[in-house]
Order: sequence, then structure tokens, then C-alpha cells
Amino acid sequence: MKKNFLFLLLLFVSGLSFGADLPTQNIRGQVLDKTTQLPLPGATVILLNSQPLKGTSTDLNGQFILSAVPIGRHSLRFSFVGYKEADISNITVNTGKETLIEIQLEELVITQNEVVVSAQADKSNPISTMAVVSARGFTVEESARYAGSRNDVARMASNYAGVTGSNDARNDIIIRGNSPIGLLWQVEGIPVPNPNHYGSSTATGGPVSMLNNNVLMNSDFLTAAFPASFGNALSGVFDLRLRNGNDQQHEFLGQVGFNGFEFGAEGPLNKANGSSYIANFRYSTLELMDKLGADFGTGTGIPNYKDFSVKFNFPRTRLGSISFFALGGTSDIEIWDSRRDTTDEKLDFYGGEGFDLTNGSDMVTAGINHFYSYNKNTFSRLTLSTSYHRFITNIDSLTPPALSKTQYYDNDLKQLTLSGKFVLSHRLNSRNNFSTGVLIQQTRFNLDEGVYFSEDNGIRKVTDFDGDGTLYQAFGEWKHKFNDQITANAGLHGMVYGLNNTGSVEPRLGVSWQLNRSQTIGFGYGLQGQINPISVYFRQTRMQDGSFNLLNKSLPYAKSHHLVLSYDRQLSAFMRLKIESYAQFIYHAGVDGGKQNTFSMLNQGANFGFITPDTLIATGKGRNLGLELTFEHFLNKGFYFLYTASLFDSKYQGSDEVWRNSAFNGNYVTNLLIGKEWNLGKKQGKGSRFTLSADLKTTLAGGQRYTPSDVVADPSSPGNFKQEYDYNKAFTKQFSDYSRTDIKLAFRINGKKITQEWAIDAQNIFDQQNIYSEKFNKATGEKSFTYQTGRLIIPQYRIIF
Repeated sequence: MKKNFLFLLLLFVSGLSFGADLPTQNIRGQVLDKTTQLPLPGATVILLNSQPLKGTSTDLNGQFILSAVPIGRHSLRFSFVGYKEADISNITVNTGKETLIEIQLEELVITQNEVVVSAQADKSNPISTMAVVSARGFTVEESARYAGSRNDVARMASNYAGVTGSNDARNDIIIRGNSPIGLLWQVEGIPVPNPNHYGSSTATGGPVSMLNNNVLMNSDFLTAAFPASFGNALSGVFDLRLRNGNDQQHEFLGQVGFNGFEFGAEGPLNKANGSSYIANFRYSTLELMDKLGADFGTGTGIPNYKDFSVKFNFPRTRLGSISFFALGGTSDIEIWDSRRDTTDEKLDFYGGEGFDLTNGSDMVTAGINHFYSYNKNTFSRLTLSTSYHRFITNIDSLTPPALSKTQYYDNDLKQLTLSGKFVLSHRLNSRNNFSTGVLIQQTRFNLDEGVYFSEDNGIRKVTDFDGDGTLYQAFGEWKHKFNDQITANAGLHGMVYGLNNTGSVEPRLGVSWQLNRSQTIGFGYGLQGQINPISVYFRQTRMQDGSFNLLNKSLPYAKSHHLVLSYDRQLSAFMRLKIESYAQFIYHAGVDGGKQNTFSMLNQGANFGFITPDTLIATGKGRNLGLELTFEHFLNKGFYFLYTASLFDSKYQGSDEVWRNSAFNGNYVTNLLIGKEWNLGKKQGKGSRFTLSADLKTTLAGGQRYTPSDVVADPSSPGNFKQEYDYNKAFTKQFSDYSRTDIKLAFRINGKKITQEWAIDAQNIFDQQNIYSEKFNKATGEKSFTYQTGRLIIPQYRIIF
């Protein structure tokens, strides 16, 4: 113990600098045309408020370097003839790592005399040039800074207007009352399987993300009326990009926190041609923390997982810009009620009374990106990738008193996908840009799923398929600038699913009108379609003669109309107000075709998997109406806040054609995030070696919907009880409102060449008892509640050198 303390003390001291001058670091980056993604040589870069004024210009590759910038927060201004001037404020400069910036400038529409239009580089603006409404860009810094986010982009997104987290222990997100299934994950422009540990192929979330925010760069999050380039999604899109490594010097990162022990490295492969690498590996710390007594709601189960991310970038080859990327992970857990301490009334969060659950998942995706510029107006991007996903679950029922096991459920779902995407973009002139592309995904499935049926006195195969299916997507979109204030984006997206030969043609439209320098209104419309989870198509129906048939295989896409109207006002250089109203009308949702009831696929997805009726028909409907408010102060002088509020109503129809509350109709959600950082010790200019930051988040949301039930005697098990649900009143009941407050404290030290950071993320600090579900004791007939995660203290340490 003494040796460990001395080692930590030595590490701490080695990172300090006691000289009189504040340490410095370089700011490097690249300036690109927002439409063509081509470099802008000769662009001007100014370090604002520097004395004397420090500036530079970009080289032939659009790259720049500002040397010897004092550590702290700084702002940059970028300008280029014929383009809108842009500022990026409050860039963090640390000693342990060079600050890398990528900025995209928008070309002006010059009607008569040349004019200069200035604009703040609003971090919330999406990177996609075609997204007008219901789209937000986010920075990696936000996922690391926001209290309660656990360095997870999905949990970070739950702070945005219209988004609700489904529960504390998983990162599924509910967008505007939709099922989490409606979300599309996309990495490097290509769709990927569920990128979460313990992530089911029939869900889009999980307890821990595989996506490491240390290797991500600024990305987009879209919640409605997507541009035509996005398809096969009903509720939202995460369009994520992996950043390139530092192409001039080697840098390293070590970190330990909630998500695991972590090590990262990046650096140049060849400085002359700008090639680089970045790699990161992470291993679970929860096993160690469990031994130390930390309770993460997993009970008897100890989560074991590991993940990795890697990217190699070759930006200047004879064939164009080429990059290779890969990410993935593996996870497993055993949550066995047979191991539970019977004197402890608390049940496993993920498990259940009387069952032993064994679960695991594997996911990996790898690919190659090729960007080629034919001339200054035309470029293409080709992405080829492969992905593999496997999800395994086994549930055994326990019979007292010996707790003998009977297999109740098992699955082994595997899919291997080969993907190819090609996009061709052309700038006709400063007013008109056109883009078209195709995406082909061929997937090989091996699906094996069984459920216990009493009439069979054993496991019945409900899914048993070994085959393949191909999804074809194509799009075309056109962007027209009437002037520098009014822009229209129109597009058409098409899909054909070779598995059942169903198709969809989907128009998209977005219009943005900048009324003046501070006010913008926007309108968006989109018809979106999405295929069903693959296990739905191969759910076997047992016929009267004992044979099995696939009655769901011809099920068409679920589809929805999105309508959005937005108003955005820049109240000051660092403050904005945004209001959006929306209406979504869903049709062709899967409902029970065997009998009239309340089941709908629109209520599925916020869990590890689900069992559907063996006969589905696409007559279900849904509608989501809402109003959202975002009031935001971007980080300036160490202070920021984000307030979001959403009022919404989510309804659906099952096969009984009765409108009811959906499972995700919480009716409202509001978030407040506020943070401040202070420079401590001897200060010079805008920085100091020591920085203390505090961040707070508080959330209040409507409770989860559930179906009421009565307790009756169980004739099949004398002396025991069972629940009879009143499905005519499906989702009419609602748990009490959800409330939670998180606080994060961080202390950062900048030495000569090392940056160290200590942080404490205190989640649910008031230990609010938020209801997760209702549990039932079949021996006593008593009902009680299972609660979400209580107070949780998460320490984190990071070193960058």
C-alpha cells in the first residue's frame, strides 16, 4: 500500500511545473469547404484577444498551426474570401495533448457586391449540410463534461429536447415518444449493429456503450425529418465519426472510471504525407468495484466486458484520402437468483425472482473509407465494411426448495453483414449542390430461439432460421440557396428489402429562412420507413397439423410522416433560444393478426429482447405530437447552462383499433444542466495550471406507463398466485414522476508535458427512489416495486501525455 502511494505521489509531482511562465501547447487543424469537404488554402486564422495578435494562414492542404499558445480557454476566428466568417469559442488548450480543430466554412451567395457575413460557429449546428430542423451537432467534450453522462454519447443525448432515457441502468433513448427500436446507429457513414455491451439485436441500447468518446469527433444527432441520405429509421439517427490521430507527434492516454480501465495512443505513421493512427482499448472495472462494495444494481451478476477502437488515416495518397477503421467489444454476465442472499429482499435489477439469467454479446465492425476529389466541384466517398453481431441469452426457471433448474428460454442470434456505400456530390455553383448515393447491405442470419411451452413440456423453437437477406437503399438530394438567408433542401430516399421484396419511396424536404442576423425559422417534412427487427420476420407459427410457418415474413416496413416547425433565436454571442413543434403519424406498425388486442411493435424495444405474437399484420398506427424548448448558454468565461423542456403526447392503436397511451408516453420531460470552471493558483491571461470545474444536472420526467393487474389463485400451481393483466386498460397506469440530480466535480493539472484530471461523478445524489417496474411474489400474492439505481459515486482519473 505504501509503495502504491509513493508511486501515485511521484506521478502527481512529475506532472507539475513550478516555473514562472505558463506552459504552452500548439493549436493545429484544417479548414474545409462545408459542401465539398475540400481544403481551403490561404484561409486566415486569428487567435482572438491575443497580445500581440497571433495569427496564421492555411497551407495548400488547408492546414494551419498556431504555436506556443498558453494553456487555458481560447477563441479562434476563421475567414476566407467568398465565405462566411466563423468563430469557435472557448477551445480548451492543455499541455498533455495538442489541440486539433476541424472547421468547415460555408460559401456565400454573392448577388451583387461582395459582402462579409459573420457567424458564431454554433456547436449545436449539425455537420450535415442537408439537415434543417430536429438536428443537433454535439462535441465530444459535452459527453465528457455533462454530469451523469458517464462518457456515453447516448446518455448525453438524453439531455436534449424531446429525448428521454428509458431507465438508469441502460442507455436506450426514447425520442418524441417513439420506441428505442426506431433509432439508427451510424459510424463513419455506415449503419452498425447495436454498439453496446449486452446489446440485443432487437434493441438499440444497453448498460454500457462500446463507443469510446476519446476516439470520437464532433458528430450529429437527428430526431425527425431526416435528410434523404438517412434511411431505415423511424425516430432518430446517431451519425458518428471517428477522429483522426495526431499526424505530427505521439500522444497517450490512460483512464480509469465507470466504463473501465482504458489506454489510448495516437500519432503519425508518416509526417510527410500526414498519415496517422489512433487506437484505444478498455477493460471493465466493475468487477473490482463490486469487490469494494459498490452496488450498480446488477446484484449477483458481475459484468465482464472489453472493447476497442482503431483508425488509420492516409489523407494524401495518389488514389485520394483513405482510412481504415474498426471497433467492437465482447461482454458476458451471469445473474443467478440461485446465488442470491435470501435474507436480502432486493432483487437483481436485470434478473428476476426464481430465474437464473446468463447473457452475452459480441459486436465488431470494420471498414475502409475512400474519399476522392475529381475537381474543385465534384467528389465521391466510398465505404466498404463488414460487421458481426451475436447475442446469447439463457434463462432457467428455479423450482424450490432444491432450486432445481428447468430451461425456460434460450436464444443464440448471429448476423454477419457486408455493406457498401457510394456517394457522389457535385457543386453546380454557389447556389446549387447535388448529392446521390446507394447503400447495399447483405446480411447472413443464423437465428435460434426457444421458449418453454407447458403443452410441449419443454422448449419450443419459436425462431429457427439460417439464411440471408439484402437491403438496398438509394437517395438523391438537392440543396438550393435562394440567397444567403433562404435555403431549401429536397430529396428522395428509396428502399427495397430483398428478404420479402417490399419497397418504399420516401420524399424529404427542409426549408430554412434566416429572418435577420439573430432569428431563423425552419420547416421540415419527411416520410421515413424502417424494417422490423429481424427476429420478427422469422417468428415461427405452429399450424394445426403440427408444422411451422413464417407468417410474418411478408410484413412491410413501419412508416411515418414527420412534420416539424422550428424557431431559433440567437439572444447573444453565447446564448440561444430554440422552439420546435412536431407531429408524427405512424402507419404499417406490426400488431397481432391472430386476434384483436392491444399489442403493438411500437411499444417494444426498451429491453434486452422481446417475444412477439407469431402472426403479425401491418395495420397498427401511432401518433406523436409535441412542443420542445431549448434555452442554452454556450460555454463562455468558464460558465454554461442548458435547459430543455418537452411536452408530448404519444398514442397508438393495436389490432383492436382503439387509441391508447403508448408505453413511452411520459407526457413531459425537463432537464437543467449548469456548469462552471475556475482557474486556480497563479493565473496568466486566460489560463492557469490548475482548473476546478463543477457540473450539475437535474431531471424531472413523467413516470413510466404500465398495465394494471389483479392477483388471483393459480389453478396450475395450488397454493400459489398469478397476475391477470387487464389489457383493455393497457398503459393507463403511470408510475410516479421520475426525478434525479447528478453532480460532477473535476480537478485538472497541467504540467510541462502532462495533463492529469481527477473527477467525481455523484449520480442521484438525493437517493431518489424512482420506480423501474412492478414485481410480484407468486407465493404470497404480494406486489411491490423494483427501483432504479440509487445514489452512485463514480470516481475517474485521466492522464494525457
